[in-house]
Amino acid sequence: MNTTYALRRQEIVGALVAPRVRDVVDRWPALLMESQVLAEFHRINNVNLRNQFYKELDRHTPKLITLFREKAIRTGKIAEELGKLMRIYDLEEQRDVNMRPALVLRALPVYLREDASQFFRTCNSADGPDLTDTPVALLTVAFHDTTDAALFSPESISVVMEDEILVSGPTNLVDSFLLLFWDIYALDLQYPKNLELTFTFIQKVVMCLDDNKPLKGRLLTQKNDLFNE
Repeated sequence: MNTTYALRRQEIVGALVAPRVRDVVDRWPALLMESQVLAEFHRINNVNLRNQFYKELDRHTPKLITLFREKAIRTGKIAEELGKLMRIYDLEEQRDVNMRPALVLRALPVYLREDASQFFRTCNSADGPDLTDTPVALLTVAFHDTTDAALFSPESISVVMEDEILVSGPTNLVDSFLLLFWDIYALDLQYPKNLELTFTFIQKVVMCLDDNKPLKGRLLTQKNDLFNE
């Protein structure tokens, strides 16, 4: 994988017509392996993907949760949605202290007033998901009756790209999001249209990957709130 890196980047980034995700992973199946995900990201950015993501997410989580709680006690639809997430989190955290980063990933798009309903998808395992018009998503399969706890700690979760499941298995929400973020970044894909602010925040503030474009509007306000002690 290391010796073929330049060829792979040329095929993905340099092509006149962007290749389908399925074609890329069929040609380079090692890209679905976690070890190669981490290695490829390091080749592109010289950054340890997992260490950087978890370190910065942990650093910002206390302040983000404070901002979420402050917004949740106000009035309006956004406050109601955040209030629901915070109530579920407060109950579940007593059993699992590792739910804090999952809360951030669930609440951040709400706080930024983005619609994550087509990104965080849920289906019944007996029915099979309808993935039509699903460019990018995290799909939770509910083996039993869907509960509020599954928002943060699903029994099984899959990464969906271009209307098909790319990777599936019992894993946690944060690791699945991390894999999906890498797939978008490394495969040179567009961020989900309805979650552009959320993914840009992850890219620039959490992963510290600058594209030389200034933050504007809600993202700039969010960053200022985050770093304003």
